[in-house]
Amino acid sequence: MGRTGGAAFRMMKAIRSFLISALLALPLAAFGQGGDTLYSNKVITNAQMLGIGAADILDTYLSPETYTGWELRYVSHTIRRREGRRWSRMLVHQGSFAYADNRAGNANEMSGMYTFTYGVHYNWDLLGGRLNIMAGGQADVEVGFLYNTRNGNNPAQARLALNIAPSAAAAYRFRLGRVPLKARYEVSAPVFGVMFSPNYGQSYYEIFSRGDYDHNVVPTTFVSRPSLRQMLTLDFTLGRTTLRLGYLGDFRQAKVNNLKYHTYSNMLLIGFVRSFKLTNILP
Repeated sequence: MGRTGGAAFRMMKAIRSFLISALLALPLAAFGQGGDTLYSNKVITNAQMLGIGAADILDTYLSPETYTGWELRYVSHTIRRREGRRWSRMLVHQGSFAYADNRAGNANEMSGMYTFTYGVHYNWDLLGGRLNIMAGGQADVEVGFLYNTRNGNNPAQARLALNIAPSAAAAYRFRLGRVPLKARYEVSAPVFGVMFSPNYGQSYYEIFSRGDYDHNVVPTTFVSRPSLRQMLTLDFTLGRTTLRLGYLGDFRQAKVNNLKYHTYSNMLLIGFVRSFKLTNILP
């Protein structure tokens, strides 16, 4: 009796395991019969670029003078998109340092800035895939400083801002002889956001030591902060290496709390481009 009960128990256990496995396999089988693959390729294109060019800086909190000089910038530009999908994500990291003089040559300003951009775009692939058009929006976070070597009181200015901007890009693939090329243009302009700014005549001692708030967190729009960022690049492949040459124009300005700010950057870009695929199981 014991042997018979043990055999029956083992048989019921095996049947239960089979049924569980079958139930788990049904969604996968149905998915496969629909003609779709269980795997999806995510295409990641990353460009590492170094920019050098001219900088034009004005911050009336520190000085009524405009300072001009040079700027160095590092840019990491990444686009992620799944094959067969219309939507893509863009992640951009930028770090810059600028050094500028006034017209008299008796004072200098040094600026440092980190900017992170996250964007989501809808894609149109035209002309057999040679032309790609992207349109959507992005959020920019800016953190930095500006230091004036001449000022005794209030020698530095903090930079902190969040911007929401519509953005678009177009890329076209073609060949010049045997060399594959890709030309790409990208543009964005913030429409609203928020930024930190001391008020006219207010010191940082009043803000942080005494806690005297005076409209220091300022909402901004395209009227109070008209700005534009554009980038034109050309990728060309030599052997197994893809190089990128381009131009970056970054024009940031604002008028808040009776103060004026601007940073105009015109830069030459050079860098490398990598494109690779990651294969993931679809959820």
